[in-house]
Amino acid sequence: MISPEKIWSSDQLPTLPAVAVKLLELSKDSDTDIKDVIETIKADPAITAKILKASNSSFFSLRSECKGIERAVPLLGTMVVTSLALSFSLSESAITEGPLKPRFDSYWKQSIIQSAAAELLAAKLGNELQHDSFLIGLLQDIGHLAMLRSIPDELVNVLEQAEEQQRDTAELETEILGINHAEVGVKMMERWQMSEQFKTAIQHHHDTFEELQELKSHPEFNAIITIATSAAIGDYFCSPNSGLALQRLQDLTTEFFEMPHNDLHGFLESVQARFEEAAQVFQVNMDDIGSPYEIMATANEQLVRLTMKAQVDSTQASARQAVIEEQKVQLETENKQLQSKAVHDPLTKVYNRSFFNEAFEKEIYNCARTATPIGIVFADIDHFKQLNDTYGHQFGDLVLQRVAKIANESTRRSDVFCRYGGEEFVVMVSSPTETGIQELAERLRALIENEVIEFEGKRVPVTASLGAVVGIPSRNTAGLEERLIAEADEAMYESKANGRNQVHIRSIIRKADRELQQLVKRSRFSRWLVTKKIFDIPTISKALLKCPKQGPLVKLGELAIAEKLLTAEEVAQILETQKENGQRFGEITIQQKLLTQEQVAYLLALQIEPPIALGKTLITLELLESTHTAELVKQYLAETKDSSAPLEERRQEPVKS
Repeated sequence: MISPEKIWSSDQLPTLPAVAVKLLELSKDSDTDIKDVIETIKADPAITAKILKASNSSFFSLRSECKGIERAVPLLGTMVVTSLALSFSLSESAITEGPLKPRFDSYWKQSIIQSAAAELLAAKLGNELQHDSFLIGLLQDIGHLAMLRSIPDELVNVLEQAEEQQRDTAELETEILGINHAEVGVKMMERWQMSEQFKTAIQHHHDTFEELQELKSHPEFNAIITIATSAAIGDYFCSPNSGLALQRLQDLTTEFFEMPHNDLHGFLESVQARFEEAAQVFQVNMDDIGSPYEIMATANEQLVRLTMKAQVDSTQASARQAVIEEQKVQLETENKQLQSKAVHDPLTKVYNRSFFNEAFEKEIYNCARTATPIGIVFADIDHFKQLNDTYGHQFGDLVLQRVAKIANESTRRSDVFCRYGGEEFVVMVSSPTETGIQELAERLRALIENEVIEFEGKRVPVTASLGAVVGIPSRNTAGLEERLIAEADEAMYESKANGRNQVHIRSIIRKADRELQQLVKRSRFSRWLVTKKIFDIPTISKALLKCPKQGPLVKLGELAIAEKLLTAEEVAQILETQKENGQRFGEITIQQKLLTQEQVAYLLALQIEPPIALGKTLITLELLESTHTAELVKQYLAETKDSSAPLEERRQEPVKS
């Protein structure tokens, strides 16, 4: 990267003579008198002689010879004369001796070719840009001239790399130097106070095909596309990378000039004839520029090589990508296997204690937020040491596998079954009732007892002792995980102490919480549908299993406001109280007599089991039509909310802080 200031501070930048500066000022004024232009030119005898000689060349093909500048200027026009004056000034800037002479000569030749091409392209568009296009075409690479003069070593390095790598010059300049010749050219146009048209056309002359397409609505698009295409023609005749230039040239002329590929060769011959005439005016030898036929052959060979290289690169890239994809799949498979090993017991293939601990902690947090029950069941195989000692460890392993299999298959998807350690298993039960967890534990006990496990063709009796606990976490869950495990463990040892092959249940649910849970259960949409005999219990249970898992639950306070049971101010005050004492939201509303227990149960039912979500599932399962579902939800909400007291009654007592 270089600092742009190194370019701008250079005393080698091309400058304009006083005559050219004055002519530019006059050309901008539509009321300029032709006599002022003539007098300005005559002030510089050298430029006067060159313009007069140019006017009599084949480049302009005037009908009669101009013997004086007074006749040449009116015939050529102010803009043409200004272009010539600037061109002669630039030709002097581009003449140099020494090791960089080939680079300067190449720049000047390409500039002349681009100016001739721009003039012919402008004529094809049928606009009034012809004379302006000649000058813009000549100036479009002025940035290269400025960079050759100010940072020659850095620029030559980039040009050599572009030729070697067959890369776009402007792209590589930006990559290596941090600035390209188009940007420098725009800056030079600003210094010389050229029009916006000049700056815009030069700014975009190396834009990609897609970028040029996006500029179609630009007011200066004709100038932009004319100069961009003339740049491609310049690269085609002068660049070693004629193949890339031909490809770009074909794209541009087909899209923007409606020129078929078959017509392009004839147009390039016209360009060659025109730039050879211009070369005579500027006394430049173009003998080393090949004919379009010769260049076309070279360009096509390059395109073939580039295509073959691209295919080889693509094949290699595809092969590399295939290897990468294979490695990715292999790594993902290995990661899944490692993750599975990390959370599964290798013997029984059920979840291990590590997974249980993590899942248990998350479930306690979720239950604390929703005031829903959580339960765990511990199961310990009876006399397992004796089984191992009598029949061997291999048989002991078989017992563990069979018990794990039947127990795991009999639990719900929402429950988590795992091997806790040794011959001990545990089930985390989601949203259990005290009756429900009793039934689950008893079912597991019976399944284990009835499982036929044989040793050498004879059945060996296997039983288990189970203990379970159910509780509802408070907002402060500290110590609850340990307490639940301890209660379930003690219940299990109670089963062992009373003779084994038994179930003992404990509940740490408070009376108020138990009553509230019963109310919530009765208030849920699923229970209402069963009560109304819309569905039976098995059908609604299946629908609940298919119901999508909810995202973040709606806060109880927000539901209370939406249902017009509380005001926003009341909710804010309750939350402040909650921060102070750590109680649940619903508990505070009941204590402060803002809501009844039935109203809190109604809100909790809406939070835990949104009726609209269940309704959508019933529609998806084609158990209900959408219209009927909407009517049922509306009826459910109206009937269930009937227990809510009027707003005025709820406000009889002030909110306590």
